[in-house]
Amino acid sequence: MTDQISFPDAVQWAVPFFIAAILAEFLWIAVKGKGGRYETRDAVTSLIMGAGNIASGFLLGFIAYAFFMWLWQITPMNLGTSIPVIILCFVLDDLRYYWVHRFGHRIRWVWASHVNHHSSQHYNLTTALRQTWTYTFTFMMVVRAPLILLGFHPAMVLFVGGLNLIYQFWIHTEAIGKMPRWFEAVMNTPSHHRAHHGRNARYLDCNYAGVFIIWDK
Repeated sequence: MTDQISFPDAVQWAVPFFIAAILAEFLWIAVKGKGGRYETRDAVTSLIMGAGNIASGFLLGFIAYAFFMWLWQITPMNLGTSIPVIILCFVLDDLRYYWVHRFGHRIRWVWASHVNHHSSQHYNLTTALRQTWTYTFTFMMVVRAPLILLGFHPAMVLFVGGLNLIYQFWIHTEAIGKMPRWFEAVMNTPSHHRAHHGRNARYLDCNYAGVFIIWDK
Protein backbone atom coordinates (compact mmCIF):
# COMPACT_ATOMS: atom_id res chain seq x y z
CA MET A 1 0.00 0.00 0.00
CA THR A 2 1.53 3.30 -1.09
CA ASP A 3 2.58 5.81 1.52
CA GLN A 4 3.74 8.49 -0.94
CA ILE A 5 0.96 10.90 -0.07
CA SER A 6 1.46 14.34 1.41
CA PHE A 7 -0.78 17.14 2.63
CA PRO A 8 0.17 20.69 3.63
CA ASP A 9 0.69 21.69 7.25
CA ALA A 10 -2.61 23.55 7.64
CA VAL A 11 -1.79 24.97 11.08
CA GLN A 12 1.48 26.47 9.84
CA TRP A 13 -0.34 28.14 6.98
CA ALA A 14 -2.87 29.59 9.43
CA VAL A 15 -0.30 31.32 11.68
CA PRO A 16 -0.62 34.72 9.88
CA PHE A 17 -4.40 34.49 10.34
CA PHE A 18 -3.94 33.73 14.04
CA ILE A 19 -1.73 36.78 14.51
CA ALA A 20 -4.07 39.07 12.54
CA ALA A 21 -7.13 37.83 14.44
CA ILE A 22 -5.46 38.34 17.84
CA LEU A 23 -4.52 41.90 16.90
CA ALA A 24 -8.02 42.58 15.60
CA GLU A 25 -9.61 41.23 18.79
CA PHE A 26 -7.22 43.26 20.96
CA LEU A 27 -8.07 46.47 19.05
CA TRP A 28 -11.80 45.70 19.18
CA ILE A 29 -11.67 45.28 22.96
CA ALA A 30 -9.56 48.41 23.35
CA VAL A 31 -11.93 50.53 21.25
CA LYS A 32 -15.24 49.11 22.46
CA GLY A 33 -14.22 48.55 26.06
CA LYS A 34 -16.00 45.19 26.13
CA GLY A 35 -15.76 41.71 24.64
CA GLY A 36 -13.07 40.35 26.93
CA ARG A 37 -9.80 41.40 28.42
CA TYR A 38 -6.09 41.12 27.63
CA GLU A 39 -3.42 40.97 30.32
CA THR A 40 0.19 41.00 29.19
CA ARG A 41 1.63 38.18 31.29
CA ASP A 42 -1.37 35.95 30.63
CA ALA A 43 -1.24 36.50 26.87
CA VAL A 44 2.55 36.02 26.71
CA THR A 45 2.20 32.78 28.68
CA SER A 46 -0.34 31.54 26.15
CA LEU A 47 1.96 32.42 23.25
CA ILE A 48 4.91 30.66 24.87
CA MET A 49 2.82 27.57 25.52
CA GLY A 50 1.70 27.58 21.89
CA ALA A 51 5.31 27.77 20.74
CA GLY A 52 6.22 24.94 23.11
CA ASN A 53 3.43 22.82 21.67
CA ILE A 54 4.85 23.29 18.18
CA ALA A 55 8.36 22.45 19.41
CA SER A 56 7.17 19.28 21.15
CA GLY A 57 5.44 18.29 17.92
CA PHE A 58 8.72 18.60 16.04
CA LEU A 59 10.62 16.64 18.68
CA LEU A 60 8.09 13.89 19.44
CA GLY A 61 5.76 13.84 16.46
CA PHE A 62 7.69 11.01 14.85
CA ILE A 63 6.39 8.62 17.55
CA ALA A 64 2.75 9.05 16.58
CA TYR A 65 3.52 9.16 12.87
CA ALA A 66 5.53 5.94 13.03
CA PHE A 67 2.60 4.29 14.82
CA PHE A 68 0.17 5.58 12.19
CA MET A 69 2.34 4.38 9.31
CA TRP A 70 2.61 0.94 10.91
CA LEU A 71 -1.19 0.79 11.04
CA TRP A 72 -1.31 1.94 7.41
CA GLN A 73 0.93 -0.92 6.36
CA ILE A 74 -1.28 -3.57 7.98
CA THR A 75 -4.70 -2.29 6.94
CA PRO A 76 -6.16 -3.73 3.71
CA MET A 77 -8.29 -0.59 3.26
CA ASN A 78 -7.43 2.43 1.12
CA LEU A 79 -10.17 5.00 0.54
CA GLY A 80 -7.98 7.26 -1.57
CA THR A 81 -7.78 11.04 -1.40
CA SER A 82 -10.87 12.31 -3.20
CA ILE A 83 -12.71 15.38 -1.89
CA PRO A 84 -15.65 13.34 -0.50
CA VAL A 85 -13.18 11.09 1.35
CA ILE A 86 -11.39 14.11 2.85
CA ILE A 87 -14.73 15.55 3.98
CA LEU A 88 -15.76 12.23 5.53
CA CYS A 89 -12.37 11.99 7.23
CA PHE A 90 -12.83 15.52 8.60
CA VAL A 91 -16.24 14.67 10.09
CA LEU A 92 -15.07 11.38 11.62
CA ASP A 93 -11.91 13.00 12.95
CA ASP A 94 -14.07 15.56 14.72
CA LEU A 95 -15.88 12.68 16.41
CA ARG A 96 -12.42 11.38 17.34
CA TYR A 97 -11.59 14.79 18.81
CA TYR A 98 -14.82 14.77 20.84
CA TRP A 99 -13.76 11.54 22.57
CA VAL A 100 -10.16 12.65 23.10
CA HIS A 101 -11.45 15.88 24.63
CA ARG A 102 -13.93 14.00 26.79
CA PHE A 103 -11.18 11.64 27.96
CA GLY A 104 -9.09 14.74 28.67
CA HIS A 105 -11.64 15.86 31.25
CA ARG A 106 -12.67 12.48 32.64
CA ILE A 107 -9.35 10.60 32.88
CA ARG A 108 -6.87 12.11 35.34
CA TRP A 109 -3.79 11.04 33.36
CA VAL A 110 -5.04 12.86 30.27
CA TRP A 111 -6.38 15.81 32.29
CA ALA A 112 -2.87 16.35 33.66
CA SER A 113 -1.85 17.17 30.09
CA HIS A 114 -4.99 19.07 29.06
CA VAL A 115 -5.46 21.17 32.19
CA ASN A 116 -3.04 23.87 31.03
CA HIS A 117 -5.51 24.81 28.29
CA HIS A 118 -7.92 25.79 31.05
CA SER A 119 -5.35 27.61 33.16
CA SER A 120 -5.79 31.12 31.76
CA GLN A 121 -7.47 33.77 33.90
CA HIS A 122 -8.93 35.35 30.76
CA TYR A 123 -10.77 34.16 27.67
CA ASN A 124 -9.48 35.57 24.42
CA LEU A 125 -7.94 34.27 21.21
CA THR A 126 -4.53 33.77 22.79
CA THR A 127 -6.16 31.18 25.06
CA ALA A 128 -6.60 28.95 22.00
CA LEU A 129 -2.80 28.79 21.72
CA ARG A 130 -2.42 27.57 25.32
CA GLN A 131 -1.73 23.98 24.30
CA THR A 132 -0.06 21.01 25.98
CA TRP A 133 3.56 19.99 25.50
CA THR A 134 2.95 16.42 26.68
CA TYR A 135 0.18 15.11 24.40
CA THR A 136 2.38 12.24 23.15
CA PHE A 137 2.63 10.85 26.68
CA THR A 138 -1.16 10.62 27.07
CA PHE A 139 -1.21 7.91 24.36
CA MET A 140 -4.39 9.44 22.96
CA MET A 141 -2.90 8.85 19.51
CA VAL A 142 -4.54 5.41 19.69
CA VAL A 143 -7.95 7.07 19.26
CA ARG A 144 -6.91 7.92 15.70
CA ALA A 145 -6.13 4.26 14.95
CA PRO A 146 -9.68 3.38 13.74
CA LEU A 147 -9.53 6.12 11.09
CA ILE A 148 -6.34 4.73 9.61
CA LEU A 149 -7.56 1.13 9.81
CA LEU A 150 -10.70 2.24 7.93
CA GLY A 151 -8.50 3.37 5.04
CA PHE A 152 -7.79 7.04 5.63
CA HIS A 153 -4.12 7.78 4.96
CA PRO A 154 -2.18 9.05 8.03
CA ALA A 155 -1.18 12.24 6.21
CA MET A 156 -4.85 12.98 5.52
CA VAL A 157 -5.84 12.23 9.11
CA LEU A 158 -3.22 14.67 10.40
CA PHE A 159 -4.27 17.25 7.80
CA VAL A 160 -7.93 17.25 8.81
CA GLY A 161 -6.82 17.28 12.45
CA GLY A 162 -4.99 20.52 11.68
CA LEU A 163 -8.15 21.96 10.08
CA ASN A 164 -10.03 21.00 13.23
CA LEU A 165 -7.59 22.96 15.38
CA ILE A 166 -7.80 25.96 13.05
CA TYR A 167 -11.59 26.00 13.36
CA GLN A 168 -11.37 25.90 17.14
CA PHE A 169 -9.18 29.01 17.25
CA TRP A 170 -11.97 31.52 16.59
CA ILE A 171 -14.33 30.13 19.24
CA HIS A 172 -11.99 31.26 22.04
CA THR A 173 -13.38 34.77 22.30
CA GLU A 174 -15.88 36.90 24.20
CA ALA A 175 -15.99 39.46 21.41
CA ILE A 176 -18.49 37.39 19.42
CA GLY A 177 -21.95 36.83 20.87
CA LYS A 178 -24.46 34.24 19.71
CA MET A 179 -24.39 33.07 16.12
CA PRO A 180 -27.60 32.44 14.12
CA ARG A 181 -29.77 29.77 15.71
CA TRP A 182 -29.29 27.24 12.89
CA PHE A 183 -25.52 27.62 13.16
CA GLU A 184 -25.56 27.22 16.94
CA ALA A 185 -27.58 24.02 16.51
CA VAL A 186 -24.94 22.29 14.39
CA MET A 187 -21.57 23.96 14.88
CA ASN A 188 -19.38 24.68 17.87
CA THR A 189 -19.38 28.43 18.51
CA PRO A 190 -17.88 30.96 20.93
CA SER A 191 -21.03 30.82 23.07
CA HIS A 192 -20.86 27.01 23.30
CA HIS A 193 -17.15 27.01 24.08
CA ARG A 194 -17.37 29.79 26.66
CA ALA A 195 -19.62 27.45 28.64
CA HIS A 196 -16.98 24.73 28.30
CA HIS A 197 -14.36 27.05 29.82
CA GLY A 198 -16.73 28.23 32.54
CA ARG A 199 -16.19 27.55 36.24
CA ASN A 200 -19.84 27.36 37.25
CA ALA A 201 -20.71 23.88 38.53
CA ARG A 202 -23.61 23.49 36.08
CA TYR A 203 -21.29 24.03 33.10
CA LEU A 204 -18.31 21.90 34.15
CA ASP A 205 -17.46 19.12 31.71
CA CYS A 206 -19.89 20.20 28.99
CA ASN A 207 -19.45 20.88 25.27
CA TYR A 208 -16.50 18.70 24.34
CA ALA A 209 -17.01 19.28 20.62
CA GLY A 210 -14.31 20.59 18.32
CA VAL A 211 -16.22 21.62 15.18
CA PHE A 212 -19.68 20.02 15.33
CA ILE A 213 -21.68 20.53 18.54
CA ILE A 214 -23.96 17.65 17.46
CA TRP A 215 -21.69 15.15 19.22
CA ASP A 216 -22.57 16.77 22.53
CA LYS A 217 -26.25 16.95 21.67
